[in-house]
Amino acid sequence: MPSPAERYARAEQSRSHPLTAAFAAAQRFELDDFQIAGCHALEDGRSVLVAAPTGAGKTIVGEFAIHLAMNAPRDADRDATPRHPDKAFYTTPIKALSNQKFRELQEVYGADQVGLLTGDTNINGSARIVVMTTEVLRNMLYADSAALRGLRYVVMDEVHYLADRFRGAVWEEIIIHLPPAVRLVSLSATVSNAEEFGDWLDTVRGDTEVIVSEVRPVPLEQHVLVRGDLLPLFDDRAGVATAQVNQELMRIRSFKGATFENNRRVQALRSDAGRGGGRQQGSGRRPHKGGQRPVRSANVQRIERLDRPEVVTLLQRANLLPAIFFIFSRVGCDAAVQQVRRSGVRLTTPQERAEIRALVTERTQALRDEDLAVLGYYEWLDNLERGVASHHAGLLPAFKEVVEDLFKRKLVKVVFATETLALGINMPARTVVLEKLEKFNGEARVAITSGEYTQLTGRAGRRGIDVEGHAVIQWTEGVDPQQVAALASRRTYPLNSSFRPTYNMAVNLIDQFGRSRAREILESSFAQFQADRAVVGLARQVKEQEVSLAGYAKAMTCDRGDFAEYSGIRRELSDLERQNRKDAGASRSTRDARQKQIARLRTRMLRHACHGCPDREDHARWAERYWKLKRTVDKTRREIDSRTGTVARIFDRVVDVLRDLDYVSVSPDGRAELTTAGRTMKRIYGDRDLLVSESLRTGIWNDLDAPSLATLACCLVYEPRRDEAGVGERGLPRGAFRGALSATEALWQRLDDLEQEHRLPGTEAVSTGLAQAMYSWARGLPLDRVLIEADMAAGDFVRWSKQTIDLLDQLSIVADASLSATARTALDAVRRGIVAYSSV
Repeated sequence: MPSPAERYARAEQSRSHPLTAAFAAAQRFELDDFQIAGCHALEDGRSVLVAAPTGAGKTIVGEFAIHLAMNAPRDADRDATPRHPDKAFYTTPIKALSNQKFRELQEVYGADQVGLLTGDTNINGSARIVVMTTEVLRNMLYADSAALRGLRYVVMDEVHYLADRFRGAVWEEIIIHLPPAVRLVSLSATVSNAEEFGDWLDTVRGDTEVIVSEVRPVPLEQHVLVRGDLLPLFDDRAGVATAQVNQELMRIRSFKGATFENNRRVQALRSDAGRGGGRQQGSGRRPHKGGQRPVRSANVQRIERLDRPEVVTLLQRANLLPAIFFIFSRVGCDAAVQQVRRSGVRLTTPQERAEIRALVTERTQALRDEDLAVLGYYEWLDNLERGVASHHAGLLPAFKEVVEDLFKRKLVKVVFATETLALGINMPARTVVLEKLEKFNGEARVAITSGEYTQLTGRAGRRGIDVEGHAVIQWTEGVDPQQVAALASRRTYPLNSSFRPTYNMAVNLIDQFGRSRAREILESSFAQFQADRAVVGLARQVKEQEVSLAGYAKAMTCDRGDFAEYSGIRRELSDLERQNRKDAGASRSTRDARQKQIARLRTRMLRHACHGCPDREDHARWAERYWKLKRTVDKTRREIDSRTGTVARIFDRVVDVLRDLDYVSVSPDGRAELTTAGRTMKRIYGDRDLLVSESLRTGIWNDLDAPSLATLACCLVYEPRRDEAGVGERGLPRGAFRGALSATEALWQRLDDLEQEHRLPGTEAVSTGLAQAMYSWARGLPLDRVLIEADMAAGDFVRWSKQTIDLLDQLSIVADASLSATARTALDAVRRGIVAYSSV
């Protein structure tokens, strides 16, 4: 029960922020303090960064921004319709999140008001609320899309993705390029340097409020599963502040350590006895009668690990379902489902099974029966009806969406998932189980970080449903309770920029702003901010001063001539006269030379067209302000140049490569302009932007038919596993494809050499690992044969197919008429069957 003072404070807040109060009153639950603070900042006209734990309800602040856009007051004339009604964009890092948010917002505002843009999906893109992936918004900004008119709010969900080494730069590009009037709502997981990130946002976007909360709305109980016992990780009696590890767990670890040592001694004694040794070497003890000392067998027992079906049953009896088991292996996830299936465990009622079957039938009716059989549909359905499923990137996207939906409806009770499920998908559970605290990172098995632990266990506890969430760590050999406790209590997840200029970024920046301004914009990146925080402030200062310079230049405009030139003569004349007065002791020859120069300048000034302007002195006052500010700007620029401009230097190297390849022309004074090829590159996105552009320009793909072009596009986007061998010459399509592939590989090698020459990292070699399968698919062969040729899960094949489609779509826009038509045909050939299917 709040105190009278607290009630009074809340009443005052409601009066000062009526929109927040009305929005909060319409929610199903009372808003937390950090949510209210975020809404207040938006209502006050500020941008906001909200960093809070997974499941804390950050998105409510983003939803309030949408609410503000949709309820913006109209013009003073009530009958007048605003020219551009306020809009809100909601960006997410992955398509699954976009699809999920799209459906949620449709339920609130109606299908006609909400759109979805994810690259391969375009639904109602002109709506006032549009959900999209970040790449789509970046492309819209560079293209100056008409859809940006009226944009008032942009919500960037999971903004900590800007640390992603492959895609993180997109987030920074958007933040830097959004129009100044747009309010930005940045939603992040708990990071240890949120204030630093907020300072950067404040520097590049203006007034930004940073709101950090480390409080989970649903408390998290931490357990260790030892045999059949759920032991608390922390000793409750010691108090939360001390976070003291449960002493019983420490005794078990000590016991296990002693057991290991006893086992070692037993083996040594038995080996010694087997060799006929009567006395232990160096023991000084008399050997036991019979040649061997007795060893107590009680000390060599192992703590047996429960099988997965037993753990599921234990959680069911303890009322700790639904649960997510995080297993850092796709194969392990599928095997876990089979183990539960074979055990006969069934977690659903007959009514729930009927509901599951009806929903699955409805959501998969667009798929052909023969494809369903290839995908293992009937076994998958049987597992769902038992209340069990797996969730990983290899699963068909349609199947993953069904699992997510059934889990949220509490029909599926147990999901075995890889860590990809922790990346923002709204699938909260009562319990999260971690079988191991290490994972394979592609090269070796490494311990998970405290940030990863927090992200994974953050799924436990459903707001409004659970009083508390539960994290369960299964005991394994070598588990150290102290290390587990450190993972559970530490919050060290720093947000570090992965920003680097790309070729596509460079041509777009040069086209919009010119080379020198582009360098200044790049100086404003979070990467440069972290390298040298002062440079960002200086760059913003220059940016603002340039606006003033442009205003002064306009104010001193004279209809009789170039007043900037005239004022320049006056300044030079004034400086020389001042110098002449100060330098009275100069030699006669020096003073004579200076007098002649002064006379020439005075003559030029008197003959200049602007000298006779009646408004000359008024123009001159603006000119004086202009030159004074320009001196300051030039000084600031020199200061920026003298500092560590690492991002700008990389940009210069990128521009040098583009100049060598004739994508930009650079004048002697360093100014750059796009060539025809450079304007084509503006519409080519991705790591292979330069290779694709050069391939189009040289015409090496012109003779390809549609299946071959689709296959070559696949070779450019596909990233093989480290242990994967490429397709041999026999597995590649014949005819024109092989010649085009050889030419593309030779071109890649030349570009790689050029990039190394300019100290740029370059890209990986073209990969043909999926060539045979993609060629078969584009020619219309059935799914079962294609998946055998691909030797990969259906979900992976769909993912690479959609990336292939994205590249083909770009080619259809920028290539010449003949190749463009081939690209459209290839795109349609790939976008069929399970690739075309979407539940949205």
